[in-house]
Amino acid sequence: MLLYIYLIAITAEAMSGALAAGRRNMDLFGVGFIAFITALGGGTVRDMLLGNYPVTWTQHPMYIHLTISAGLLTMLVARYMHRLHAIFLVLDAMGLIAFTVIGCNVALELGYTTTVVIMAGMTTGIFGGILRDILCNRTPMVLRKELYASVSLLVAILYLTLRSLDVNHDLNLLASFVFGLTIRLAAIRWSWSLPVFSYAPGRWSD
Repeated sequence: MLLYIYLIAITAEAMSGALAAGRRNMDLFGVGFIAFITALGGGTVRDMLLGNYPVTWTQHPMYIHLTISAGLLTMLVARYMHRLHAIFLVLDAMGLIAFTVIGCNVALELGYTTTVVIMAGMTTGIFGGILRDILCNRTPMVLRKELYASVSLLVAILYLTLRSLDVNHDLNLLASFVFGLTIRLAAIRWSWSLPVFSYAPGRWSD
């Protein structure tokens, strides 16, 4: 089940990357590249940081074909994308949770400590979006909008806590998804966010 959610998630992320590229008037190569980076960048950065080689997508060429194709397809259906906004929000939230859990599992299999496992989960969950926004020359949305990175952190903590209590794996996944989806969608609905740090030296000058 997690694999199917992952495939849906990377497709949705690739399409969101293509839309971001379109807002910057990129060409076909740019659209495909941004789609690929958005969908698979988090896992790539995770594998590089953990020394987990070969990088996952190099062993599964289907992921490359799927993400680039989804990005290019987005160009053909872009005029209809606004009608699917609500669906994309749900798919994005599911992708965040799936990426986080997968990232945690990769680090666990490599024998890393809990803190590193959590960071690996978060890196997988949010870094694709960070790379997308950097390449599109904008401040990463995951660091300034409604709760997003925080949701990844909380999901990782819950997943590892239930795992340490020997909760059934399927039940653990269900609880993590319900918890993560609830918080993420509530954050979107009511614009929940963390306190913002705004540094302007002139505010405190005499």
